[in-house]
Amino acid sequence: MSSDNYDNRHIALLEMLWGDGYLSPGGPEEVARVIDGLSLKGCHVLDIGSGSGAIAVALVRDHHATYVTGIDIEEPVCAASRRRVAAAGLSDQISILKVDPGPLPFDDAALDVVFSKDSIIHIPDKETLCEDIFRVLKPGGWFAASDWLISHDGEPTPEMSHYIALEDLDFAMASPARYSDALKAAGFQNITLTNRNAWYADLAQRELERFTGSERAALEAAHGQDLIEASINTWTAMIKVLNTGEHCPHHLRAQKPY
Repeated sequence: MSSDNYDNRHIALLEMLWGDGYLSPGGPEEVARVIDGLSLKGCHVLDIGSGSGAIAVALVRDHHATYVTGIDIEEPVCAASRRRVAAAGLSDQISILKVDPGPLPFDDAALDVVFSKDSIIHIPDKETLCEDIFRVLKPGGWFAASDWLISHDGEPTPEMSHYIALEDLDFAMASPARYSDALKAAGFQNITLTNRNAWYADLAQRELERFTGSERAALEAAHGQDLIEASINTWTAMIKVLNTGEHCPHHLRAQKPY
C-alpha cells in the first residue's frame, strides 16, 4: 500500500518515467482511464494506498471529487502526501490517514467511491478486501481500481517467479477469475475487468529502450549505474511475462447495488 519498499533513488527514477508523485505506470492519464465514465462531483472518495498524494490531488483538482481521504501504512509517506496536498492548497478537501493493515477504518456505507491505483497488489486476501470495500460503500457506490494481476490461479511459471523476485516488492498477485469471484461473492454487480496487458507491454518496451538507448548515460549519471542495470534486468524479465500474457494489469470496476 505504500512506497516504503523504495528508496529515494528508486522513487526519483519512477517519477522520471511516470510523473511527479506517481510510482506506477501511466501517471495521471491512467488514473483518468480507471475512473472514465464515473462522475466524482459531490463524492467522497477513498484512495487506498495514496502514496505521496499526487493521485488524491488529481482526483480533486482534475476530476472534481468533493472530498478525498487517502490512506497508507507508512507515516513518512503520509507526511509527504500531506505536504503535497498543502502545497496544492487542497487541505480542506483532502485528508491523509496513516492506517494499520487490516479492515478499512470507516463506517458502513460511508463512501461514494473507493479508488486504488496499483496498491492492492500488496494485500493477499482479495476476498476480505472486496467484502470490506463493499461494506464501506454507500448503496450505488463504485469500486474503481487498477491492479497487477497474474493470468491464472496456482503457482506462477518460472519466468514469472523470476520477475517477481527481481521486483522484491511483496507482490500478492491474483487472477482475473479470482477477482471476479471475490467481487461477486461480496455482493457487487456491474462488474467489469479490463485487461491492460497490451497497453503496458508496449509501454514497458519503450521504457526499456530508454534505459538501454541513447538516454542510458544520462540516466546512469542521474540515478546510478547500478540502479539502471538492475532496472534493465527487471524490465527485461517483466516484458517476457507481459508478452506471454501471464502478467496482465487490469482495471477493475464494480458497483454496490442500491
